[in-house]
Amino acid sequence: MERFIYTLVRTADWRAAEAAGAYAGSADDARDGFLHFSAAGQVRASAAKHRAGVPDLLLVEVDAAALGVALKWEPAAGGKRPGLFPHLYAALPLAAVTRVVALPLDAEGLHTFPEGFA
Repeated sequence: MERFIYTLVRTADWRAAEAAGAYAGSADDARDGFLHFSAAGQVRASAAKHRAGVPDLLLVEVDAAALGVALKWEPAAGGKRPGLFPHLYAALPLAAVTRVVALPLDAEGLHTFPEGFA
């Protein structure tokens, strides 16, 4: 559906993924059985809802086509959020990652996205 999808990862978890060669996901991902991603137009709301005030957060951009059939676009749990969200039913191979950007907190505790980001 979209060329690039995004996930939010704590810096320490990303460093572990770099050492391992793949990102296996967070505790929330393990609980749900898939890695949570967002489209560009969804990721700001996801950061505000699920990662508000979290320091050391990274925005990981992924080439969706590189994930193959393990990537599925599905409704959010409970169907309370409109649209379909990308869910990856496998570990994220680092070869599919196109960019990793720090998301510092501003004075109000909101994450600052890169200039020009959707």
